[in-house]
Amino acid sequence: MGLLILPLFIAIREEMVHWNLNKMTKFEKCQTSASIISYSSSTLQHSRNSYLSNIFNKPERGDDYTILQGIFSIDMLLICLAMSIGTGSSLTAMDNLGQIGESQGYSTESVNAMVSIISIFNFLGRIFSGFVSEILLEKYKFPRPLMLTLTLLVSCIGFLLVAFPFHNSLYIASILIGFAFGSQVLLDITMISEFFGLEHYAMFYNVAQLACPIGTYVLKVLVAGKLYDEEVKTWSDSPEYICHGEQCYRNSFTFLTEMSLLGAAISLILVKRTREFYRQDIYKKFREDMDSLKEEVELYPHDVRQPEVESVHVHKEVTIFKK
Repeated sequence: MGLLILPLFIAIREEMVHWNLNKMTKFEKCQTSASIISYSSSTLQHSRNSYLSNIFNKPERGDDYTILQGIFSIDMLLICLAMSIGTGSSLTAMDNLGQIGESQGYSTESVNAMVSIISIFNFLGRIFSGFVSEILLEKYKFPRPLMLTLTLLVSCIGFLLVAFPFHNSLYIASILIGFAFGSQVLLDITMISEFFGLEHYAMFYNVAQLACPIGTYVLKVLVAGKLYDEEVKTWSDSPEYICHGEQCYRNSFTFLTEMSLLGAAISLILVKRTREFYRQDIYKKFREDMDSLKEEVELYPHDVRQPEVESVHVHKEVTIFKK
């Protein structure tokens, strides 16, 4: 668990080192006289207070956030909560797919096919959510967090098919869970770039990715695993500690369905907070940057032909020295 939160401490340490360097620079500049030193101390105290207050004095969405501004923002908290619940639930289902198929009477070949189906629809979910959310955003100003809500509801259907199975229902559940997982991952990282800018995008991406293993550990090990153990004690007398039957994962996946509904509710809060942001042109800043770059290129064109210089023939004078 300590390794999972290590990037967070690295980010905080880098921010503090950067602030200390600025403080030392200001102090060295004001070291020539006592009056300047006293002025410097008051200035440093003011800069320290402004630095700490700047963490919670955030810019508008879409502008470049500092690392601590992004980490301690409410939007980042909501994204991480929705991501930990959504991806954690889906990974819990995918990691236990082999045992689920065995308990419901599927053959090894069928389970292998389901694993391939999940991988394929994981990829298709990323492609679909990227293209469709972009089209809906451009034409109808459809908020991207609302697309995340829909994918969480899709995963709920997949979990219910595992909890209350029928003939070959696990194939359908594999399609829905894989598709929802791929869609959620892409939507989460896309919203991070849109909300907090691209200057520290790599750090924000890694911080958000921490939610995935944390959510998986909590939901898979601490919750679903214990619920499965209780079902084994209730329904199975096998010495191999394996449960066979449709009821084996009913409580576990009913709980995962409830958690996914909670994640959908959290994403709806994010929809409400970012509704006005998605109504405006979120790509205006990038177009302005491109226009300014084009103007700079026009000022310094690369294809201006240099005036031709007439060739000058230099005749060497040859001097012959005779003895």
